[in-house]
Amino acid sequence: MRTLTRPGEPLAGESTDEISAYCQDLFAPLARSDQRRWGEVYLRGLLHASGRRTPSNISEQVLGRRTAQPIQQFVNHSTWESGWIRRQLAEAYTAAAAPRAWAFDEVAFPKNGTRSVGVARQFASTARRTINCQLALATSLVHPQSCLPVNWHLMLPRHWDDDEDLRDRAHVPHHERHRPRWHYLLDSVDELLQDWDLPQAPVLADWTMESQVEPLLLGLEDRGLGYLLEVGAASHIPVGRHPVRVGVHHRAPHTRTVAEVAHALLDRAHREVIAWRDAPAANVRRSQFLAVRLPGGPAAPGDRRAAGGRVRHLIAEWPFGRPKPRTYWLTNLPAEQLAETVALAELRHHSARGCERLHREYGLGDFEGRSFRGWHHHVTLVSAARGFHTLQELGEQAEAC
Repeated sequence: MRTLTRPGEPLAGESTDEISAYCQDLFAPLARSDQRRWGEVYLRGLLHASGRRTPSNISEQVLGRRTAQPIQQFVNHSTWESGWIRRQLAEAYTAAAAPRAWAFDEVAFPKNGTRSVGVARQFASTARRTINCQLALATSLVHPQSCLPVNWHLMLPRHWDDDEDLRDRAHVPHHERHRPRWHYLLDSVDELLQDWDLPQAPVLADWTMESQVEPLLLGLEDRGLGYLLEVGAASHIPVGRHPVRVGVHHRAPHTRTVAEVAHALLDRAHREVIAWRDAPAANVRRSQFLAVRLPGGPAAPGDRRAAGGRVRHLIAEWPFGRPKPRTYWLTNLPAEQLAETVALAELRHHSARGCERLHREYGLGDFEGRSFRGWHHHVTLVSAARGFHTLQELGEQAEAC
């Protein structure tokens, strides 16, 4: 795999023509030539500018002069649709490497002040504490050799629904409102399935800090998708029988914590010792994994999930010598393929590190604007910059094979 000597330096053998050709394809849906031109300037700055990727620094380092205003106009105010670029990226990546999974990661954007779109003092699970920040949900296409975030949702805090002054200043569209995190995830899934028509892949997500698990499971099962969700020991899941639907709500007749269910079903568990890459240190170690089918009756006749999505398993990693399991997952993937399921769990850590890399190397957190549209434009172009390197790396791997 080709690597950068420093985040701001071009790759060995990378030419200006390669970037121009990439931008020509990527920005083809943009109607105006000035949009395409400033899109290329901004992308070059995200790829190779040193320091913060601000319009002033980008224009000075890419064009040799400070010309911030046209770049600010392109990112903050121009009306081009982020979805066009995101779909182009997703299609290009899928053509180069069939994704093994769709991974969903929380990404925090620490901020000063209160006026940037979606900012609030809120708990960021990635930081494990409450900070002043924006929170986003990134959707990544994941392959064992690479991953690429291709879709973004800015998760609005609840108080942004009623503060018209905040909404007006940040130009938040009327339909954008606070929603539960599982709702954002399902919206992104629907974009991939319906709007972009991508081939299905299992869904990976860290749900350890979320209290609502069942709505997400039912939503994924309704869509016929496999999933592997990391959950907390204190997360509540339904037992005894599957939940019933009441209107748009779900009612679980009885729930227990994941840890309680694991303990109660321990004697029925299938056990297997698997070589496991322990994140975040990425050390390979052997660990014990347990899988047990969760209680509940079969799917109702005619239910779309009857083909297999209804059967749920709880998987636990229980390292040797420890008094209790360390990590839990809920899945509807085949339990007899435990090694393959554990390998998917490793891919989710791969996607989380990929989002961290966008901060370090591509200026993900450097956006200085406050508007809803500008934020979406910036994160989309950061994904596009990473996509340039990712597609090059995948092409080289294909040639080597």
